[in-house]
Amino acid sequence: MSSARGESRARVAAGVPNGPGIGRVAIMVVGFAVVMLVSNSIASSVRHPMAAVLVGPVLACVVIWLYIWAGRRIERRRVVEFPRRGGGLHLVVGTVAGIGLAAVAIGFLALAGVYRISGWGSVFGAFAVAGTMCAIAVAEEVFFRGIVFRLLWGRWGTVVALVVSAVLFGLVHLINPDASVWGAIAIAVEAGLLLGAAYLATGSLWLAIGLHFGWNAATVGIFGTVTSGSEARESLVTAVTAGPDWLSGGSFGPEASVVSVLVCSAATVLLLSIGHRRGLLPARNS
Repeated sequence: MSSARGESRARVAAGVPNGPGIGRVAIMVVGFAVVMLVSNSIASSVRHPMAAVLVGPVLACVVIWLYIWAGRRIERRRVVEFPRRGGGLHLVVGTVAGIGLAAVAIGFLALAGVYRISGWGSVFGAFAVAGTMCAIAVAEEVFFRGIVFRLLWGRWGTVVALVVSAVLFGLVHLINPDASVWGAIAIAVEAGLLLGAAYLATGSLWLAIGLHFGWNAATVGIFGTVTSGSEARESLVTAVTAGPDWLSGGSFGPEASVVSVLVCSAATVLLLSIGHRRGLLPARNS
């Protein structure tokens, strides 16, 4: 059996069709790009801790509902990316793993002497960050993995979907404050590939959402750094990050550190190996 035929059958089993018509694709891409931008803008503008804790999850639920509705009504397909069975477990595992990856990266930065906790911050500030990141993680995963990755996967296969969605994810971060070309490359490798591999390995978006949320909530809300050059927020602890940009990440935050790239790349390899076992990666013809 050829690798292409095997991968095609695996995509169908995972609920990824060959793709809707160009008009429906355009509606989905443009529509959810707008949804992502609006959701992120609203979530980022809410500063009151209690309001952020409420607004973030509500926005996340609205985005998920819109995605499922659009899949059924516009693409006219059965939406399997948000399964009820196993979805909660994937979300929890992803969140814990995202926090764990952030802790490992920050731990290495501390050992290297470029990260130091300077004091206590605000518990309420940390909750506000969690609420904000809830909305951001869902909106970005729905667009970049649920729309961009899935549609590319259905039409051109795994490799194209992984590479193109990761590159686009990195390029979008160039509009952030203190952005740099290296920062965009780091985001593409450490996050774009990792989150695409998470979707690939499970066939659902819950694991990718959990990873995205856990990483952002931990780096910003717990460890007191910035993410992707965004402005600083209140956090559980206050911290000082100083050192060469390639190691500390500079003003872009730990995501532009070579440490984060290596830590997250290790997790990506693990998830890709799971995807390979599921038959979702190309193999040599047999």
